[in-house]
Amino acid sequence: MSENGLITLTADDGSEEAFFVLEKADIAGVSYLLVTDSVENEDADALILKETEEDEMITYEVLEDENELKIISKYFEELLEDVELRLE
Repeated sequence: MSENGLITLTADDGSEEAFFVLEKADIAGVSYLLVTDSVENEDADALILKETEEDEMITYEVLEDENELKIISKYFEELLEDVELRLE
C-alpha cells in the first residue's frame, strides 16, 4: 500500500484496478479492508474486501455474504464516525 492509501489489485483475468483504503480491521483472526474508488466524492462506491491466504499467497475477495457484510459494515461505521455505509 502506498503512503496515500492507494492499492492496486489484479483480477483473475489480469485486469488491474486501483482503490483507496479507508480502513483495515482484524476481526476474529480475519482481515478486512474498506476500499473506495474515490476519496473526493461523498457518494463514492465502497467495497469490503476479505483477506484470504492460500499457498502463502494473500488474496482479497469482495465480501458477499449478507450476514457477514452487515456485521463488518457496522464495525467500519463505528470505526469511522463520519462515514455512513449503505448496503446495496
